[in-house]
Amino acid sequence: MSHVGVGPRAVARSAAFLTAGVLAVPALAGCTSEEPSSKPLAAQDVASAARASVSDGGTLRWAVDSVPDTLNTFQSDADATTTRVAQAVLPSMYRMDEKGGPARNPDYLESAEVVDTEPKQVVVYKLNQQAVWSDGREIGAADFAAQWRALSGKDSAYWTARNAGYDRIEKIERGANDLEVKVTFSRPYADWKALFSPLYPKDVMGTPDAFNDGARRSLKVTAGPFAVKKVDAGADQVVLTGNPRWWGSPAKLEKIVLRAVPRDKRVSELAAGKLDLAEIDPETADEVTLAAAPRDPATGTPLMGPQGSPAAGAQGRSAAEALRSWAVANGSDEEAAEEEVLAREERREAEAKAQRRRQALSGYEVRKSLEPAYTQLALNGSDGPLADERVRRAVARALDRQKLARTVLKPLGLPAEPVGSHLALSGQPAYADGSGALGEPNAKEARALLADAGWVPGGPVKEKDGAEKAAGAEKAGDEGEGKDKAKEKSEGDDDGTYIVGEDDKGGDGEGDDGKNKDGDGGDEESGEKHSSGKNTAQGGAPGAYAPKGTAAPAGSVAAPLAKDGKALTLRFVLPSGPGSETLRTVADRITGMLKKIGIGTRISKVSDESYFKDHIAAGEYDLALYSWPASAFPATDARPIYAKPVPAADGSLNVAQNYTRVGTDQVDQLFDRAMTTLDQKEARDLLRKADSRIWAAAGSIPLYQRPQLTVARKNLANAGAFGFGTPVYEDMGFLKKGAQGSRPSAPAASSPTSSPAS
Repeated sequence: MSHVGVGPRAVARSAAFLTAGVLAVPALAGCTSEEPSSKPLAAQDVASAARASVSDGGTLRWAVDSVPDTLNTFQSDADATTTRVAQAVLPSMYRMDEKGGPARNPDYLESAEVVDTEPKQVVVYKLNQQAVWSDGREIGAADFAAQWRALSGKDSAYWTARNAGYDRIEKIERGANDLEVKVTFSRPYADWKALFSPLYPKDVMGTPDAFNDGARRSLKVTAGPFAVKKVDAGADQVVLTGNPRWWGSPAKLEKIVLRAVPRDKRVSELAAGKLDLAEIDPETADEVTLAAAPRDPATGTPLMGPQGSPAAGAQGRSAAEALRSWAVANGSDEEAAEEEVLAREERREAEAKAQRRRQALSGYEVRKSLEPAYTQLALNGSDGPLADERVRRAVARALDRQKLARTVLKPLGLPAEPVGSHLALSGQPAYADGSGALGEPNAKEARALLADAGWVPGGPVKEKDGAEKAAGAEKAGDEGEGKDKAKEKSEGDDDGTYIVGEDDKGGDGEGDDGKNKDGDGGDEESGEKHSSGKNTAQGGAPGAYAPKGTAAPAGSVAAPLAKDGKALTLRFVLPSGPGSETLRTVADRITGMLKKIGIGTRISKVSDESYFKDHIAAGEYDLALYSWPASAFPATDARPIYAKPVPAADGSLNVAQNYTRVGTDQVDQLFDRAMTTLDQKEARDLLRKADSRIWAAAGSIPLYQRPQLTVARKNLANAGAFGFGTPVYEDMGFLKKGAQGSRPSAPAASSPTSSPAS
């Protein structure tokens, strides 16, 4: 997926969050809770079919975002394709089930349990006696030990991206026999099930040279249903073939080809018959849906458009043809008649081409679920107005997360529920809605927080020449130099930056009539009554007065705020590339909500290549939208995201993956305690407390779970929108003639465990 889908895929944490074995907080026997778990908002949509219904053989051509720079998931430049390859060709002791929970992988692991806690935690793994590497050697303690030494962090010659958990291991040794591996921890570690997934052979992990370079472009020794045949950078593809030494259920497919195809090219590649499976963006799903829609028998055009309206083009074309025919019949000369014939031929050719494309796409379908990832609004708390917690909380209280979720998910027919946790998603054991620690949307209370922080409506703003003006004054009048300059800016300066919240338009940026696209009015969620005396604040209509206490019109905009000579304007950084339309739509809705409380935004659109590296990671933003993948081991994996930044030896600030630069000692302590306890209920309670405090600090505001849309050939089984579940590669394949896969009827409309703000 693209960077706007999951955000920092290529940073150190990416491999940890995308590896198949990163599953869920483990438990000891007798440490379970009676509390009912939540349910995933949407089920997998993979056209499930029994293996007996799937043909043997065939090649699956699967679109990916890139050919990976490395096949070692523990290196910093590993990406989503690295993880996909590892899932197919390497052992994982655990994989994720459809509900985001842990599932022991019986192909590799017969059992794993904590056998001692005093004086040290000891875990014994009992391996499948058939499990062997592709060179014939048994998988065993030597492989576990080599991976521990490489990832422990004790040898800087290994260029590792992470060592969480491995740094707590004291020793690894052979157990009672060759099939047992005994792991002793120096400190208790709750997330021990996250380790050794994937597991690399000692050939890769045994020396720094082999680790750093040996597994970048090839994996000579594997142990999965597939093996890496070649990584072909020239052809932009990775080719996987069946592993002849695989002891589990035989792979149905003969070959899997992972092809790097840009998102905006995927529908064309599908229509050309060059792909069988491709994840797509919402903006490109309509064409495939329309290809399967009912058609007019006479014209072959879709009877209904994507929104249920008559298909675009059919009526328009017939009207145009009638007009031209009338012109020819009523005095047009032979040249006009000839042009009409040529035009008709061109239209027929274009329609035939479109028909062929539709016919090609009619063999596909869109399979949809929700990704195990959520999109958040990040607030940079390192400096500027957002360094003040009151301002961050005001921004958060101005957001209607329910509306934002509806904006993205409702048109796709997916459950439009806002995410209530930073650390888990609905369906995972640690999930609970902690947004109550921040409070429901309330424009009145948001303005009160800003006033308490010293931001006042219409305050003086210092110009470069030392003169002062009131916030928003330049655009207050209907005439004058300020208006002319604004016009010049909009017409002649296309530098990707524009300012929202400094004009005199009503509404919230979501519609020209002062209402948002859902038809909702202004501040009905807060029940606030707007009051004013004489209307002297910038942005009001000159000469408009109302008695004190009179309610403002629905959708009214607060006067811009200022403090110490500076207007309250936040830099909102967004990616500009194709596939980012959804993020930009969400940003527009957010700017409208912020304008209601007097906060202006300066939108900066930057290239996809620099969006994360040069802006998010570098801290060059005030507001930004990006996503984090969900982890079922949040104590380990989410801690670097929310840990309090600390000064580095060179005087810089070490933020790890906390790109909002907002953290507290208390949150760190709760994470540390959750990572140490072996009691599932206690760990879950600690994580939920940590989440509440993260909400209260208002550095990151979860918005919605990302949609997952996948186009699949209709006869492709056990592949598609996987949701939480780890793909089972050996079961993928093409259905036998007459067989059908099972798909969910519809995603759930809502979650009984969520408590969205209204």
